Amino acid sequence: MLFVEYPKCSTCKKAKAWLDAHGLDYTDRHIVDKNPTAAELKKWHKKSGLPLKRFFNTSGMLYRKMDLSKKLPDMTEEEMYTLLATDGMLVKRPVLVLEDTVLTGFKEAEWAQALGL
Repeated sequence: MLFVEYPKCSTCKKAKAWLDAHGLDYTDRHIVDKNPTAAELKKWHKKSGLPLKRFFNTSGMLYRKMDLSKKLPDMTEEEMYTLLATDGMLVKRPVLVLEDTVLTGFKEAEWAQALGL
């Protein structure tokens, strides 16, 4: 599985500690150093079954600075994928990419269920 994180993010730290405590193997990826591409985001979105808005870090400074709460409703999905791919700080984190699903943010019960724990 792929664990996409921003190392300074407290939620990412909790999620990583949880994965480690459960002895799970994962590939770690820094979301700013290697931001997801538009193609990856599109694939992950389809696999997740989540609304595309769940991939946006709506509580982030950049999201607010860009006033995206007003702009997103008028954007196409392709425009949203392209925008998300411009800066890792726009992407909700952590992102956990599994073989059959993708999770955004860290909710322990949701992750445990997805991982069969």
